[in-house]
Amino acid sequence: MKNFEPVLIIVDMQKGMQSYKPDHRNNPQAESNIAKLLAAWRQTGGLVIHVRHMSRTVGSVFWPGQIGAEFQDELQPLNGEHVVEKNVPDAFINSGLERWLRVRNINDVVIVGVSTNNSVEATARSAGNLGFKAIVVADGTYAYDQVDYAGTLRDADVVHAMALSNLDGEYAMIMTTNELLKAR
Repeated sequence: MKNFEPVLIIVDMQKGMQSYKPDHRNNPQAESNIAKLLAAWRQTGGLVIHVRHMSRTVGSVFWPGQIGAEFQDELQPLNGEHVVEKNVPDAFINSGLERWLRVRNINDVVIVGVSTNNSVEATARSAGNLGFKAIVVADGTYAYDQVDYAGTLRDADVVHAMALSNLDGEYAMIMTTNELLKAR
């Protein structure tokens, strides 16, 4: 797997995500792992795509023009790095992302960001369904506590693990930051 250079896709790492209480999420190191991956990609001249959620709901923290819609300071796109805006969890829907990748003959993608069971999972499912070889970085994404359909509160670690389990082997390969960096 050496000398493999997929595109790094960073999903929804916006200031609005920082407004949620950190004691209700897992992987507190996710942002630092994403920053580590971003630095590695930049160091080798790898392609990076920053995905930003732009809400259609007036008053949302992700409404255009709100500070919450801005990228987190340490994960700001550089000139030349592609930015995709989306209105739904899946970064491939109505965003031009698939076309951008196809035009460049890119088949391999690495997905990090938030949240594991929402935008990351939706994006990884589409990537797999569209024939891309996707990797989701388990410690480069995180989830929040969530009440399930039966009304039971599920811990963020459980929500995260189930989302990764939903993806593993069928839509994406699951790796850690260190495993991925060693594979490059």
